[in-house]
Amino acid sequence: MSSKFDAEAFVRALYDATGSADWERAETMLTDDFFVTEADLMPFAGIYRGRDALRELYTKVMGMMDVTGLDLQVITVSDDHAVALLDMLLAGPPETRVPIAEMFRFRDGRCCEIRPYYFDPQPVIAAAERKARATA
Repeated sequence: MSSKFDAEAFVRALYDATGSADWERAETMLTDDFFVTEADLMPFAGIYRGRDALRELYTKVMGMMDVTGLDLQVITVSDDHAVALLDMLLAGPPETRVPIAEMFRFRDGRCCEIRPYYFDPQPVIAAAERKARATA
């Protein structure tokens, strides 16, 4: 009896691992050639590669903005992809919700790519600029 890859459970587990800074567990869920691509207009733009890419990106993002959490709304899946719709919560006042769609691509039961899409990047850019001014 073969078990089918449960992409939704996988994505939830990856969010849980990264959200609790369990980088060791998160890294076991990624392929050796894993990468995440952040759009050029984002303050943390770039392509982050390797199993430690999520740790590198999260450290950078959390250092640039006051992120208070993620509110995962829904995950939809296909054979080798998933898309999660979520809000990134930024500290206020007032607290700001930033809608994001994150595309996950899978290979051999692991994640090989994540590509986030921001509905409106301006709140993220403003939050990074605000924190840079406050820490300057």
